Amino acid sequence: MSLLSFLDRDHSVAPAGYSRWRVPPAALAIHLSIGQAYAFSVFNLPLSTLIGIDHAAPDDWKLTTIGWIFSVAIVFLGLSAFTFGRWLEAAGPRKAMFASACCFAGGFLVGAVGVQLHAIALVYLGYGVLGGIGLGLGYIAPVSTLIKWFPDRPGMATGLAIMGFGGGAMIGSPLAVALMAHFKSATSMGVVETFVAMGALYFAFMMFGVFTVRLPAPGWTPPGPAAASVKPTARDVHVDRALSTPQFWLLWAVLCLNVTAGIGVLGQASPMIQEMFPGRIGAGAAAGFVGLLSLANMGGRFLWSSLSDFLGRKRTYAVYFALGAALYAAVPTAGRLGSVALFVAFYVVIMSMYGGGFATIPAYLRDLFGVMHVGAIHGRLLTAWSVAGVAGPVLVNYLREYQIGRGVPKTGAYAMTMYIMAGLLVIGFVANARVRPVDPAHHWRGTDV
Repeated sequence: MSLLSFLDRDHSVAPAGYSRWRVPPAALAIHLSIGQAYAFSVFNLPLSTLIGIDHAAPDDWKLTTIGWIFSVAIVFLGLSAFTFGRWLEAAGPRKAMFASACCFAGGFLVGAVGVQLHAIALVYLGYGVLGGIGLGLGYIAPVSTLIKWFPDRPGMATGLAIMGFGGGAMIGSPLAVALMAHFKSATSMGVVETFVAMGALYFAFMMFGVFTVRLPAPGWTPPGPAAASVKPTARDVHVDRALSTPQFWLLWAVLCLNVTAGIGVLGQASPMIQEMFPGRIGAGAAAGFVGLLSLANMGGRFLWSSLSDFLGRKRTYAVYFALGAALYAAVPTAGRLGSVALFVAFYVVIMSMYGGGFATIPAYLRDLFGVMHVGAIHGRLLTAWSVAGVAGPVLVNYLREYQIGRGVPKTGAYAMTMYIMAGLLVIGFVANARVRPVDPAHHWRGTDV
């Protein structure tokens, strides 16, 4: 059997007696790899001194310019998930995961060439566009597969897959810092070599997921008592009809607002804590902060989504928005008090709910639209992530520049942004409250296209 035929959907169907608990490690291998995107902020300061080395030279890139690398990657995550969602369901998870590994690793290599040539457009093209496509393919394939394997616990299943994406920075952040320190010299920040090494390492790790993942056979049901606990799902809705329902667009707004409020801060986490607590937090401690946020992001994805199996998705999102708004509004006070502990504690809770929002949304879609096209519907909903991937960093980065330009010290330059984030979560609370069951007129009848 050739490699290409091995990747086919038909060759990935599990045999009789196959344990579904062998699938989560395959999902984690993909998501822990592509979740490195959440640690990209550790490259921000080194990328801003590529020429000056120990200081920013006139021709070095500004942080606002560098911030677009992460944003472009998230934009193409959503666009690729939107574009390839239907293809993924037909091609199967193995082929999608293999394509993800090639694109994500290739993005690092093209990005390394861009850094070497000091061509920001090439970095955008590599890590942003090509790597972002890898992110989108790798994100939705494990989620769609695990929902099929765990119909009795869809929230927990999506949490198992997506918690890896949230935890990727836990590996990616210290790995990048260690590699840059190893490769750094008097004339280089070590970023080029680090990009190449990480591309190779992540490709190898993702291939474990490619060779391990399986699909359940047609008609498969969970073993033993789990089969009796499968709750009836909503009637299936075709992906094209789903986009014409108010429920889809309300959930689009819910995801977009929740992500906007968290992703900008997460993408700028390392420089933000260093600037808010100057002289007290260095690069090493800031990398630790990014790693801690990654743990909260990862743990929240599993804990909150599992809890949603009992609370319900709508109530769980209500908690995200209400508590999140209160904490964002309190962050500037922690900064003014000079309390690193309070600042970190607030963000740990915020990031747990930010991650929980990602992990809960596929099960929310399943509850409303059924399982027939849940992967494709999820892919189209992720365009909300694309919008948020631009809006969040723009709010954080450009409002910071605006505040500093008006004479506000760096320690207080993020206060306005935090209040705006709190306001966005209040709007999200209202959108979630308006979600209702899908009108039966949109249900699949077997003849719709």
